[in-house]
Amino acid sequence: MLLALAAPVLVAVPGPAVQALTVSDGSRAAASGLVVEVLSNRADLISAGDALVEVELRGVRADQVRVRVGGRDVTRSFAVRKDGRYLGLVRGLELGRNVVTATAGAVTGRAVIVNHPNGGPVFSGPQTRHYRCQETARDDRCNEAPTYTLLYKSSDPTTTDLQPYDEAAPPSDVATTTTDQGVEVPFVVRQESGFQDRDRYTILTLFQPGQPWRAWSPQQQWNHKLVVTHGGGCGASYGPGEPPLLDYSGTFDGVPTGVTPSYVTALGLGFAVLSTALDNTGHNCNVALNAESVMMAKERLVEQYGELRYTIGTGCSGGSIAQHTVANAYPGIYQGLVTTCSYPDVITAGAQFADYHLMRLYFEDPTRWAPGVVWLPTQMAQVEGHATIINSIVADEGLFKAALNAEHDCPGTVAPVAGDVTTRYDSEINPAGVRCSVLDLVVNLLGRRPRSVWTPQEKAVGHGFGGIPFANRGVLYGLNALKTGLITAAQFVDLNVKIGGLDVDSEPTEARIDGDPRSVARAYRTGLVNEANHLDEVAIINHGGPDPGIAHDYAHAFWTEDRMMADQGHTNNRVMWFGPTPLIGDLSWANEALVTMDRWLAAVEQDTSSAPLATKVVTDKPADITDRCLTRAELNTLCSTSELQVLQTRLSTPRQEAGGPATNDILSCRLRPLDPADFDFMLVPFTAAEWATLEGVFPDGVCDWTRRGFGQGPVTTWLRYDAARGGPAYGGRPLPAPPARSGAGLMASSWASMLAVGR
Repeated sequence: MLLALAAPVLVAVPGPAVQALTVSDGSRAAASGLVVEVLSNRADLISAGDALVEVELRGVRADQVRVRVGGRDVTRSFAVRKDGRYLGLVRGLELGRNVVTATAGAVTGRAVIVNHPNGGPVFSGPQTRHYRCQETARDDRCNEAPTYTLLYKSSDPTTTDLQPYDEAAPPSDVATTTTDQGVEVPFVVRQESGFQDRDRYTILTLFQPGQPWRAWSPQQQWNHKLVVTHGGGCGASYGPGEPPLLDYSGTFDGVPTGVTPSYVTALGLGFAVLSTALDNTGHNCNVALNAESVMMAKERLVEQYGELRYTIGTGCSGGSIAQHTVANAYPGIYQGLVTTCSYPDVITAGAQFADYHLMRLYFEDPTRWAPGVVWLPTQMAQVEGHATIINSIVADEGLFKAALNAEHDCPGTVAPVAGDVTTRYDSEINPAGVRCSVLDLVVNLLGRRPRSVWTPQEKAVGHGFGGIPFANRGVLYGLNALKTGLITAAQFVDLNVKIGGLDVDSEPTEARIDGDPRSVARAYRTGLVNEANHLDEVAIINHGGPDPGIAHDYAHAFWTEDRMMADQGHTNNRVMWFGPTPLIGDLSWANEALVTMDRWLAAVEQDTSSAPLATKVVTDKPADITDRCLTRAELNTLCSTSELQVLQTRLSTPRQEAGGPATNDILSCRLRPLDPADFDFMLVPFTAAEWATLEGVFPDGVCDWTRRGFGQGPVTTWLRYDAARGGPAYGGRPLPAPPARSGAGLMASSWASMLAVGR
């Protein structure tokens, strides 16, 4: 596996070796007394026209140095700061290539910055059309000057969230907090709200009104650490949303009474807190945009607030998906993940939910059952892999239909009316409208459907819609139930004959789903399917509890665990906490996991050995950070992941019940011939008519689960989705090797030196 770590923005480039952002160009450095380093991001991924830059002075006095961008003198932006470094915030960068040159007589240093629009994109590729900006936007990329508001934490223990703060008439109940650096200040917070990548971001920090804050001289209460919060769900939107802050945003409403949100806890300890609307999968279920928006906001934070030590992600459900997939496909964005209501990714869970949807169409319509076939709810649940059918109903109604229905009411679109066609897709009157299916939102990643399978609507608009990245051809639904005698041969045959598939508009079809082969392969390549190839580079705490029927089985957390084991041979960089509170395990764990993760990363940060980062994440983990079972409120016992599976009762899926792997990561299975010997377990064999029917359903064969699926493979990290000559690069193309000496400000030098060049 190839690994790279430097700043939270780095590139692992496929090939015999991987470069990291802070690997310096030794030959250049030795030949010059000036070295120009871009701190706020990779130098070729800068956005919004500014960059934090350091000029290292090697035997040169600061007053001898002149700094230019192109022909423009920007020396006045630089000065020797309190820590002795010669730093400046370079503004007014032009779009595209900018050469920053530092000179002192004959001595020269230079760096090339590639600047991208504040409205994006940077690497996510051509942007979606029909975008509706906020009313106050000053252009069609939703740009708007940032605004600042003050908030505070009340000393009243029953008021746990932040309240508005009036600087002209300060409230009398402002709490006091002491940061993890021992700095005691009033619990007053400044919230910055702005727009990047055509959507909203927010940055919050403890703040002392009236005192200055510069990147090279931040207020003392900041500990240079960052928490990034995420929301839940999976959806597509075509207008700005709100950055999620609460622990279980998108899954639950608000925070339980008396429980302090973990982002407030983080602020009180001295962390900065950042969130973007685009890191909320319920608003934007696109891993490239998730990563891009967080990268851009982190760059903004470094330029305006100062350099970072490390970054911790938090989130439930879709918030776990964003963390897992971004950490795997864009390694370096995060150093620690705190996940709950956990899923490894959206596509493999989506394949599970597609099976539920098809089963419901059959199970809940007895008129489709063959004469003499009767299904009991317990039998339906067994075929679905659950104790009851509640999970399949919730997953289908609450998640699958909204994510895959191209015509549903998604934000930023307006439904067409006959004679007054506006923006939203309608298969009959507006086939050219914007499609609200997530598969169309991620079209740059998956690509478009091939001409050979175009529907009349696709032919009408002259292009394929977003590719379908999963298939159910060859799946013997209900095989395990047949083996155990829980269903009859007649039920098994009838189900497999009639389950059928879905077309590109999610309408049922008699034929099974073939999937689009290129899109299936791209789902793995782009990281939409998380095979955990780079998760050993982050520390992970996952906490959860039993699922009362909300489609968040703790089994999904084990999908990630099993995939990590398959990739790296251990899961020692991840701990699993299981408790009795539904979905989250325990009401206190969001806060406890945050503080625990901070201890873990602080220990790694202090390790100055030459060991690879993945090794340090494991060996430097404090001994008391282990798997955990909280079986009673007063009892907190250690346990193993195998014991967790027994306590929680690990649930299954339709494809596992068809003989598929427990990892649930095969989107499109390879086939083998339908063989009567596979059914030797049956006391009463299929009739000749039943066998002939099965042969008709599976003319090309049935799933061979012993083989890897079509297109199944590792993620290619740090892809970009714009073609070299314009337009999209479907499936992505690797970013070039990262520029030397750039991006270090996104992580402290002690982390930046932890490089694993290959193993």
